[in-house]
Amino acid sequence: MEERLNTKEIQRVQQYLRNVFGTERISLKDGSGKDAPVEVHVGGEFIGVIYRNFEEGELSYDFNMAILDEDLPE
Repeated sequence: MEERLNTKEIQRVQQYLRNVFGTERISLKDGSGKDAPVEVHVGGEFIGVIYRNFEEGELSYDFNMAILDEDLPE
């Protein structure tokens, strides 16, 4: 079952991503709308979304990033 991330979870996940990727340029923003996921930005540029999952008694956060072919180097 998916639920929205609360403010504390957003802060915790943001700090985790900053530590893992070694940059303070990562920021998480609560998506607009009732069921909108949290948005992930790097240096102000949107790169993906995070969903909260609670299945079989375990909590996890799923990071989904789409990479467009047009954005890749030749």
